[in-house]
Amino acid sequence: MITAKINGIREKVKAGTTISILVNDLNIANRKIALEVNGEIIPRSQFDSRILEDGDQIEIVTAVGGG
Repeated sequence: MITAKINGIREKVKAGTTISILVNDLNIANRKIALEVNGEIIPRSQFDSRILEDGDQIEIVTAVGGG
């Protein structure tokens, strides 16, 4: 297990977890999101290949419709 901070909350994550697995586990895989790791925006095309590391700071923002 590794520790990552997700939207300011320290979470334990299985070693080898990709961003794709993380967003699936958080039930947000089908939402329009912006995600950054350690201040770097990660394009969705890299979600399958970007493996989370111990100490990563992850920020996830979901799009919300409104008027």
